[in-house]
Amino acid sequence: MGAIDIPLSEVLKAIGNELFPNIVDSPEKAYHSTIVIKSRGPRILLAVITGISLAMSGVVMQGLLRNPLVSPFTLGVSSAASFGAALSLVLGASLFGAAYYGSVTILGQTYTNKNLIIILFAFISGLLSVLLVLSIARAQHLSQSVLILSGIVVNYLFSAGISFMKYISEDHALREITLWLMGGMWGATWSTVILLIPIVVVCFVLMEYITIDMNTLSGGDDVAKSLGVDVKRLRTLGLVASAFVTSACISFTGIIGFIGLMAPHICRLFIGNDHRYLLPASALMGALILLISDTVARVILRPTEMPVGIIMYLIGGVFFIWLVTRESGRYFT
Repeated sequence: MGAIDIPLSEVLKAIGNELFPNIVDSPEKAYHSTIVIKSRGPRILLAVITGISLAMSGVVMQGLLRNPLVSPFTLGVSSAASFGAALSLVLGASLFGAAYYGSVTILGQTYTNKNLIIILFAFISGLLSVLLVLSIARAQHLSQSVLILSGIVVNYLFSAGISFMKYISEDHALREITLWLMGGMWGATWSTVILLIPIVVVCFVLMEYITIDMNTLSGGDDVAKSLGVDVKRLRTLGLVASAFVTSACISFTGIIGFIGLMAPHICRLFIGNDHRYLLPASALMGALILLISDTVARVILRPTEMPVGIIMYLIGGVFFIWLVTRESGRYFT
């Protein structure tokens, strides 16, 4: 679905002809195939991959910090990763010179050094935000309210950094940053999808591996330690993986809020708190939420597109209000 209506039969022909060119005929109109394969195909997959990464990061952060209100968005990871990406867009050419505009070929796909540097800067900034939040909250024994307030503070700090980057940037960089901060799948290409798939798969396997220890940790740090869990190593591993996979996806989509908060809570209503099943279920739910939201963003103002970040802010804001007021705000007691 999108700005141009393409019949389902033509969509199937485009996909079938791409996979089996000797068996399936191409669509009657050549541009239908171009739209489906080169534009909508990678965009749909990028939405799915991003939804998966944000949702599973939310599950891990909530489980490791034992706080149902944390997510990559509420802890400031999204803003921090955005700051790192903005920093790369504005200062990358000055820092890396001609190499910034070069490219590398990996498994037959060409990637610009610019995109790889954006991912690196976003990851470093995202990881830094997690360390800042934990450092602030640890002084108050990781209480739930202080943890959320720490995330808000870190969010403001990196938002100030983003504003500064926008202020000193040139016109073309300013436009890139502004569009990118709205959150959207405009930059979707097959090379982007192929780059992100192994990152998300590896992080998912790692997160699923630690879900049993996360179940143990739900009883408290002391209980987990008495049962042989290395709590410090567990938190470090899980939070680094969460920051990495979140930063990698946000580098291409911009800020997408609240999926890491919404998906785990929706799934808990159906399958409970066992992280072994909550993680994959939330990943699928996150993919579904973002895919539907992006589809709405593509068609609601046809032929123009609305940034999907706007839709997620609206949905997520209402969901967050419901969450914190549910049962008289029991999450803050």
